[in-house]
Amino acid sequence: MDTKKLRQKILDLAIHGQLVPQDPNDEPASVLLERIRAEKEQLIKEGKIKAPKKSKSAGDTSHYPKKGPWELPEGWEWCRLEDFVYAVTDGDHLPPPQSKSGIPFLVISDVNTGVINFDKARFVPDSYYDSLPTIRKASIHDILFTVTGSYGIVIPVETKERFCFQRHIGLIKTIESHEWLVFVLQSRYVQAYCDKVATGTAQKTVSLGALRDLPIPIPPRKEQERIGERLQEWLKISNHLGVAGAELNRNIVLAKTKILDFAIHGKLVPQDPSEEPAIEFLKRINPAFQPSHNLHYEGIVPAGWQLCQLSDLFKITMGQSPDGSSLNHKSGIEFHQGKICFTEKYLTESGIFTSCPTKCAEPNSLLCCVRAPVGVFNITTRRICIGRGLCSLSPLDLDVDIEYWFYALCSLTEYYEGKATGSTFKAISGDIIRNTVIAVPPKMEQKRICEQITRLFSVLKEVADTI
Repeated sequence: MDTKKLRQKILDLAIHGQLVPQDPNDEPASVLLERIRAEKEQLIKEGKIKAPKKSKSAGDTSHYPKKGPWELPEGWEWCRLEDFVYAVTDGDHLPPPQSKSGIPFLVISDVNTGVINFDKARFVPDSYYDSLPTIRKASIHDILFTVTGSYGIVIPVETKERFCFQRHIGLIKTIESHEWLVFVLQSRYVQAYCDKVATGTAQKTVSLGALRDLPIPIPPRKEQERIGERLQEWLKISNHLGVAGAELNRNIVLAKTKILDFAIHGKLVPQDPSEEPAIEFLKRINPAFQPSHNLHYEGIVPAGWQLCQLSDLFKITMGQSPDGSSLNHKSGIEFHQGKICFTEKYLTESGIFTSCPTKCAEPNSLLCCVRAPVGVFNITTRRICIGRGLCSLSPLDLDVDIEYWFYALCSLTEYYEGKATGSTFKAISGDIIRNTVIAVPPKMEQKRICEQITRLFSVLKEVADTI
């Protein structure tokens, strides 16, 4: 289960403004950026921070990006990373003095999991830490960002403990919206940006200049809060999926089983009393059909549906393997012994042929495994020879919807497993299949059920593929 891919998809939606709806009443991001600019201008005047190198003051906005890599929603703005934070810097470039105790000194291996780990950190004297300028000291809600070698690792500072770090780790001193900034920096967009601007051979490095120039999408402050709440919900789900991946896959299988159970009991789509009832459909495709009141069926038969046996809809043919000497890999009729070439729905080619077919399944037929395993279904779109492990269900009329009956009969696997007998391996007889009691919906309802199953299974597949 690739929860990393799911997490990145969620972050992509967030930074593109597609995770929560915009509210035109929100104060636009331009007002937020103006507040940050004014605050930085005041701090520069007070000498607490330095002016950006590309301009003489924080008030110079000529270098602001007018456009970014994609179109932003109304109320959002692009800005450079440096213009959204107090400063973007890194650790001290001089070799630090070592000490047996004192202040932890972090290297990339201490932060490469995305969190700060002091367990194996070396130490520097308190005096070394005290001598560092404030611009190189991390505070809670600042962000560490690796810039050399394993660049692009984002580490939110969530501790008040004092520490310092090597120059291979960048420091982003935030003003506000640190949570939003963490989400952006963790996105595939920023990783791709770093891949593009990184230079060097032995160890690639993202320069501080390139990091300062990183275009950042900024939503209105209120929207940031809504996005943060939604992101936390989704990321909790993602983390849970990472722990319970196997359980989720089981739940997807159970969901499919439940959908099919609803389908065959008339609970997946509403009935339409104006449609031709199933008994008329059965008489049309099988003039010999006579309804019986002696058929046992679990569940209530919806209005317009009709009970019958599989033999009222299909010609049932049990497989019989041909003589082994007639099997080859070149020509003749394609031969199948069992489930080995089954896919989720359609039979694939076996690569084995026979010149002397014994029992055949016609195109547009259902195949049922009658032994090891029992009750698994597939569809064949071509004429094939079937061995003892298979049974063919060929529709008595072209009007029989093979796709609907594929789904309907897939719901009977557990039933057939319960009917199987044998010691070496379990098997079911042709009579069990022929006498299986089924509830037939009206023809048009069968079509609606198929469409609904396809939609629901598609959603489940997207979930499975994503995680």
